[in-house]
Amino acid sequence: MASKGQKFMKVPLETRLKIVEERILERKSYPYLSKKYGVSDNTIRTWVRIYKRDKGLDIRKKGRSTKEENIDYKERYEILKKFQDYLWEVDREKK
Repeated sequence: MASKGQKFMKVPLETRLKIVEERILERKSYPYLSKKYGVSDNTIRTWVRIYKRDKGLDIRKKGRSTKEENIDYKERYEILKKFQDYLWEVDREKK
């Protein structure tokens, strides 16, 4: 768990790829790579898992959605609102 005010080291994408490829292709151990590059071995394990899962690093988008994606939510809201009105009318007709 991170401590309050802790600063995280940013590792460039090229370096991350180099570390992951050393692990996968050259079969070097996590502790060796950890000492060599000064990165936690658990972090390297995470990078390797993501690399194997996504066939690369930094493919998935991170952060908040863009305005274009928010329009989709507005459309969904309108559809749900109309459906709720429909259900209310059907329920009223039953009584």
